[in-house]
Amino acid sequence: MSLDIKEYLENDAIILDVRTQEEWNEGHIENAKHIVLNLIPLEIEQIKAWEKPVIAVCRSGGRSGQAAQFLKQNGVDVINGGPWQNVDQHIKK
Repeated sequence: MSLDIKEYLENDAIILDVRTQEEWNEGHIENAKHIVLNLIPLEIEQIKAWEKPVIAVCRSGGRSGQAAQFLKQNGVDVINGGPWQNVDQHIKK
């Protein structure tokens, strides 16, 4: 899993946090995009417009897994990064 994350980060992937606003406010990855899971279908065109690979993250990996599955079905190059802290530790500070 983490090899993928590293690879995606090296390819300038956008980190997409799908947690709730409350969870986001408690802490998140700097420069991540925040779109709550249930809004992803409404924002699909915006996400496609980024034209970059995407790493979906949430609190445990469940919601980001759902987001990744939906985005993949819609032609987005995406992986499930799992918990956001998991991806955060791979980012070069």
